[in-house]
Amino acid sequence: MPTVKYSKHDAKAYARENMRGIWAAALNPFSDDLSLNEAGLRANIRHWVDDLDIQGLFIAGKQGEFFSMSLAERKRNFEVAVEECDGKAGVIVSVSDQNFDTVKELAQHAQDCGADYIVVHAPVLSFIHDRGEVLYQYYKALCDRLDIGIAMWSHPDSGYLMQPDECARIAELPNIVAIKYSVPRHMYVELTRLVGDRIQVSTSSEDEWLDNIEELGWQLYLCSSPPYHLQTKNDKRMHEYTQLAFAGKFAEARKVRDSLEPVREAIAGSKPADKPQAFGKYWQELLGQVGGRVRPPMLELSDVEKAAIDAAFEGCGLQL
Repeated sequence: MPTVKYSKHDAKAYARENMRGIWAAALNPFSDDLSLNEAGLRANIRHWVDDLDIQGLFIAGKQGEFFSMSLAERKRNFEVAVEECDGKAGVIVSVSDQNFDTVKELAQHAQDCGADYIVVHAPVLSFIHDRGEVLYQYYKALCDRLDIGIAMWSHPDSGYLMQPDECARIAELPNIVAIKYSVPRHMYVELTRLVGDRIQVSTSSEDEWLDNIEELGWQLYLCSSPPYHLQTKNDKRMHEYTQLAFAGKFAEARKVRDSLEPVREAIAGSKPADKPQAFGKYWQELLGQVGGRVRPPMLELSDVEKAAIDAAFEGCGLQL
């Protein structure tokens, strides 16, 4: 039976040492019958870890359409990732749900199946305007129950943003190890100042990643799809500029980062505003990865949209 690799009170130190580098949020490939394509997911993981040198994966998050998956499927999603990464890359799994019993059940399964960490989205808190104590007790209840390291996750989807001082208080709990902080930059700058090295602070914006290494001393990109959308086995410029930045070679890193601008522009210019997962999976297919279908309520791409993406991809300059 897999067990957590560290004790609850060693979780922060373990994460500081091991939760580093580029972590990517996995899209889940669904087959034509909308079942989870386990073989496709395994193939993608092997490519991401072995070919792209991605150091960790975020599993069953919003990119992975967890909201359309059953509890059994989400648990299986965790297991497949843990099995396929097999210690070669870190695994953080989203146990987020509005039902707290579901969060606890998924969190326990993540701990039992050998995931490295869990991430828990800030809950929707209808009618509550003074949220600090509610949020603290929410995360404390999980910390009291579990040994596994927990990452907070604040995003406008909750209907509010967790404030830096609220996050800093929660960061004192023993097995809070990180936060995916999808907020304006001034907020995550303030939180970084408040927490020091107690937890890893990160955000999913690849555009800001290099600046955050240089200006804030960040060591973790947590996480979205750019690590496998901007890179191929023969063109690992995100990995390259990250390593240059970690080595303090910021001028060289900036040149490599800026060379990816045509790829960013191709993605931004051809992605339909209402079809992020479908776009991401189709872009994966153009890169030779396994994409597949999306599940309702997500929408599939039209033939016209695919043609526009094809044209953008052809001119973006990525080396296959």
